[in-house]
Amino acid sequence: MIKTYQQFLDDKRIADHPSGFEPESLNKNLFDFQRDIVRWGLRRGRAAFFEDCGLGKTPQQLAWADEALRKINRPILILAPNEVKKQTIREGVKFGVEVRLAASQSDITRRAIYITNYEKLHRFDASLFGAVVLDESSILKSYDGATRDLIITSFIRTPYKLACTATPAPNDFMELGNHAEFLGVMSRTEMLATFFVHDGGDTAKWRLKGHAQDDFWKWMSSWAVNIRRPSDLNYDDKGFKLPKLNMFEHVVESNQKMDGYLFALPASSLQERRTARKESKSERIQKAVELATDDQWVYWCNLNSESEIIAKELDAVELRGSTSEEEREEIAQGFISGQINRVVTKPSLWGYGLNLQCCQNTALVGLSDSYEEFYQLIRRFWRFGQKKEVNAHIIISALEGAVLANIHRKDSDAQKMALEMVRHMADISSVEIKGLSKETITYNPQQKLILPKFL
Repeated sequence: MIKTYQQFLDDKRIADHPSGFEPESLNKNLFDFQRDIVRWGLRRGRAAFFEDCGLGKTPQQLAWADEALRKINRPILILAPNEVKKQTIREGVKFGVEVRLAASQSDITRRAIYITNYEKLHRFDASLFGAVVLDESSILKSYDGATRDLIITSFIRTPYKLACTATPAPNDFMELGNHAEFLGVMSRTEMLATFFVHDGGDTAKWRLKGHAQDDFWKWMSSWAVNIRRPSDLNYDDKGFKLPKLNMFEHVVESNQKMDGYLFALPASSLQERRTARKESKSERIQKAVELATDDQWVYWCNLNSESEIIAKELDAVELRGSTSEEEREEIAQGFISGQINRVVTKPSLWGYGLNLQCCQNTALVGLSDSYEEFYQLIRRFWRFGQKKEVNAHIIISALEGAVLANIHRKDSDAQKMALEMVRHMADISSVEIKGLSKETITYNPQQKLILPKFL
């Protein structure tokens, strides 16, 4: 059979081909856009849902897992942050999907959907699962991390895979490569060689080849969907409007000088910024106490000493790394139900995945250099489903130098890149997911053109 030239070009196009199945039915509790994305993800077999906070990634991944369970005769594993496990189980009850808690392979007793936290993955035999879901899959950003390597190698032969996150760092192409490698689409090394070049002399920085940009986004759209709101895929945004976000920056003065300096000077290095945070602890805590109201609050700290003092001063519940899983669950449930009014904790403990729309006030009693951490902390509250304006207070020392400016710069870069991702992928994703295509009017002239005699 002789191929047409267009067929030849289509065969040469880099894309990940579907390896899934057409579902017979889908959970009726999903919104239209959620249902279509889940259907697309099941047809793909291996897919990524990059969706903003509050768009319902949890019910979507549960619906995906539920349909996969009907198709295959093997159990399914969901990997999630520790604090999110019970929340996912409760969501499963709401949507009619049973999710069972598992701590090790001995808990896998029948064909069902199980959930555990990433730290316990080594206790399981990944080869026995027919599908895997990564909740908060931005954990794959650590491309040189042991956890990232364990996740990718453990599920390399798993037939069905789903990765869900609100923040595939849009200005970090390495993370996108790690997602592609986990899903079995293409290795990170292949992705870089195909679409990228080194940025100048720094071999750690990569940029898209000028001629490969369209091909890169088309390739991405073959295995990932990226949306900030339903209208990015031509759906109605009703019910998905974000409330106002009020950001307050409080820069406290500190007269403490760092070792080796005669005067108190702004920090320049990472180590100096860490030292500056320690030296300004008293002033930052005092400001946090002054801001307190009778409403619900969450206070984010980086040091145990900060957390301990704030908890005592504000009669708040302190959640630490040493807090047992049972106590953590009781604190989360108590706060969400309104029985607990104030919680003091660390970003690593409560900063990822938890839905805290019940609260509109938060204070970052210090600021690290991580943009993703900053983004995640704010989005625990400022997310679709929040009914009130969100008040976020950033308390930082004047000695910490440019850390706040760096966060603002990274935020601006991330917003620009996210817009680019959506702009490039939206039309393609609409075709893939919804079956829509852009309407193009072909010019069909009916009247003969008469040129002037002098031409």
